[in-house]
Amino acid sequence: MSFLNQLKSQASALQSQQSAQTQSVEENTAHTELASKTVWLYVSELAKQLNVIAPDGPKLSLDGKTQWPAMRLTDFRADARKKQLRSKDVYDYIAMGWQMLPKDGPPVPGAVSVNFPPDLERVEKRLSFGSIKHERKDVRHPEKNTLQAIRFEYLTQARGNVTITADHDKGQLLFRLANTGGFEILQTTVAAQRVNTELLDEMAKMIVGQPSRFL
Repeated sequence: MSFLNQLKSQASALQSQQSAQTQSVEENTAHTELASKTVWLYVSELAKQLNVIAPDGPKLSLDGKTQWPAMRLTDFRADARKKQLRSKDVYDYIAMGWQMLPKDGPPVPGAVSVNFPPDLERVEKRLSFGSIKHERKDVRHPEKNTLQAIRFEYLTQARGNVTITADHDKGQLLFRLANTGGFEILQTTVAAQRVNTELLDEMAKMIVGQPSRFL
């Protein structure tokens, strides 16, 4: 085979490979868009129903010792954003957020104190996860002025949310759930072709604190 024919054969193989890759990406994009639309329709309807029900919230504590009052979930809001991908409008992400408030009465003041680095890191993460308004104060020895503990003062009001981000090239959705079972972040990636009402039902069960097979 001449060198030119070798180059032709190499170019042909490369074109076939690129064509197959393009077709795969297009198929993944189509599956992801269908899955994203399914999620958006489900989540937007779920928010309406949960606003009526105002389900009980999870048991909450910043330090694992000081318990918050019994909570309820309210003010559910759903949103979807799109982006340009290869000159097309596609889903970027879908989100639903909600408030966590005491079942009886308004938010009340609370406080926790920590004096070890692991406890401090844990409390700061949970404050961040819940978007909790708070003040941090140093507790010092009255005579030596040495740092004895760090005190966090807060109101018992927090937020939870679920965010579903589309990855069109890989044909999958990333689910990120914040504070469904406490102050924590849970994530899982699901193939777009697996996204259906049954899967989203399991996600909804997690949000309202029922046994779930979502993860």
